[in-house]
Amino acid sequence: MTNYKTAIVTGAGTGIGKAVATALLRSGWNTVFCGRRKPVLNKAIDDAGSTQAKALAVACDISKADQVDEMFETVAAAFGRVDLLFNNAGTSYKSTLIDEIPVEVWNEVIGVNLTGSFLCARAAFGAMRRQQPMGGRIINNGSVSAYAPRPGSVPYT
Repeated sequence: MTNYKTAIVTGAGTGIGKAVATALLRSGWNTVFCGRRKPVLNKAIDDAGSTQAKALAVACDISKADQVDEMFETVAAAFGRVDLLFNNAGTSYKSTLIDEIPVEVWNEVIGVNLTGSFLCARAAFGAMRRQQPMGGRIINNGSVSAYAPRPGSVPYT
């Protein structure tokens, strides 16, 4: 354990998640790079470069409650606390008419984008409530599609 603050970033292997996780790490936060693909997370950490703060890659499917709980246990063991959750992981599907979207695709998109965000926020809130000193921040990253849905993106929007 260290005296650094600890952040968890979901979807941290690429895109916005990688950029946020890298910025936090370089700013002195112990940072957990969370995503489904461990090699991609390891590369993101390598790309971030050497820092005083610690980085940890945790492969986790956030749509699975047991994996989210295990991730938070891993973070508690490694760093002792959670000060920030950046809920960023998300998935979509190709532009498709609603009657042609497979139910399995619907379930996968909802599982990651809604259930996954809930599971991570739930676990983070619990950790933040029980730690000393108590507290932390949860940021839920959303999409412009919440305000301006794209045609053919029913599961996502």
